[in-house]
Amino acid sequence: MKSIGETIAYLRKQKGMTQNELAEKMNVTDKAVSKWERDLSCPDVNSISKLADILGVSVEELLKAKKKDDSNTKLKDLINLIFKAVALAMGIAVVVLNILNQIDVKTSLVMLGIGIACVSIYLLNDKENNNQ
Repeated sequence: MKSIGETIAYLRKQKGMTQNELAEKMNVTDKAVSKWERDLSCPDVNSISKLADILGVSVEELLKAKKKDDSNTKLKDLINLIFKAVALAMGIAVVVLNILNQIDVKTSLVMLGIGIACVSIYLLNDKENNNQ
């Protein structure tokens, strides 16, 4: 299910409108529309019916969108940060230990493999999040 902002953006694009055109019809700035679509703010309660009319949907359809789950988003961001950090740490460790002649080739390859696996998982998660 889409967030309110994603729903507004989808319906606006379906109508072939720009953010500026929607903003003019709603008597707000294009920055306000941009914030709605990025879920940084919501349209004023008094303007919801006007927005629904402009987008060609019922108020109920517009409002049935779910609010983004911030805790879930924060958890996904934290997991992605951990994968990136592990990948970077493995790369740096291999370079430093190699300079100090404190690592053999087999261990280097294992550590780099772990780093590459973390980058791969991060990229797959990122791709999945962008497709939703």
